[in-house]
Amino acid sequence: MLLTNRLIATPRFEAEGYVKDDEETGIGSGLAELTLGVRVRYEIRREFAPYAGVEWTGSTGDTADLARAAGEPVRDTRLVAGLRVWF
Repeated sequence: MLLTNRLIATPRFEAEGYVKDDEETGIGSGLAELTLGVRVRYEIRREFAPYAGVEWTGSTGDTADLARAAGEPVRDTRLVAGLRVWF
C-alpha cells in the first residue's frame, strides 16, 4: 500500500498447520498458529529501505491447548524492525 512516494505499508499474513500431534515440541494437529501484521518501510533508495512494524501471533486448536497445559502464553505481540536491502 503506497502511503507516499517513499513510504510503503505492507500487510503480512501467515498460517501454519500440521497433520499430526507432536507433544514433545508442543504442536497439535490442524491449524496451529496464525500471524497477522503490518510493516511500514521508507525507501531512501529502492534498494535500501529501513522498516518497522507490529505482528500479532496466536496459537489455535490443539496447539493452543498444549501451550495452556504447559503454562505458556497463547497470544503474543511483537515489534519488528529491520533493513530491506537488495541489489
